[in-house]
Amino acid sequence: MTNQANSSVRPKYAKKSPKIRTLLFILEVALVLALLIGWLSFKTLRTSKNLWVLFFYSFPSEFLVAVVPHEPILLYFGKFYAPLTVAAVGIIGTVITEAINYSVFKYITGTNLFQKIRHKKAVTKVIKLFQKFPFLAIWIAGLTPIPFYPFRFLVVLARYPVLKYLSAVFLSRTPRFYLLAYLGHTIKFPDYLLIILFVILILGMNFQLLRNLLKKRARIEKANSL
Repeated sequence: MTNQANSSVRPKYAKKSPKIRTLLFILEVALVLALLIGWLSFKTLRTSKNLWVLFFYSFPSEFLVAVVPHEPILLYFGKFYAPLTVAAVGIIGTVITEAINYSVFKYITGTNLFQKIRHKKAVTKVIKLFQKFPFLAIWIAGLTPIPFYPFRFLVVLARYPVLKYLSAVFLSRTPRFYLLAYLGHTIKFPDYLLIILFVILILGMNFQLLRNLLKKRARIEKANSL
């Protein structure tokens, strides 16, 4: 009787589970996109000194492969608040965002396409190398200017526990945020320099994407001209 009950429950759960994961994935992505669009659309938010702005800015600036940089905002808020306060607000938002990243990447890597990628020889080698010193690798990447987004993939592909991942993020990003805020608090960079830095970092972060788009556009124009 118990076995029959269990077998009748499992199919229902199996049907609901992918739908719930998909809905969660959509909501997580929609939340971050809404925050990014809101921040870019309203000048009052971009120039606000309210710590809530710093907190919510952490989401688009740390989500997946970020399109906006975090550093200029930390330097900006460092002019008005104690470095420890800026670091604390920044790290809370960042840890929550990285938890979302883990969830989103877990959904993406669960697809058939990424399961095939995971078992490729080159990817397997990278995962094995990461698994030798996972915590240290995340900590170094989080503390230094090394691009961090590959590690968001790696922790999920390597099935690294989410709590250990978030602990490494916390221990690496907190001193980094504090140093940036302290620099902003000490030097008090003028806003125009922070804007220039912001633009330079955006171009640097999205250079490859822009390059690929331009190449694709050139190929389409060439094909149309023939």
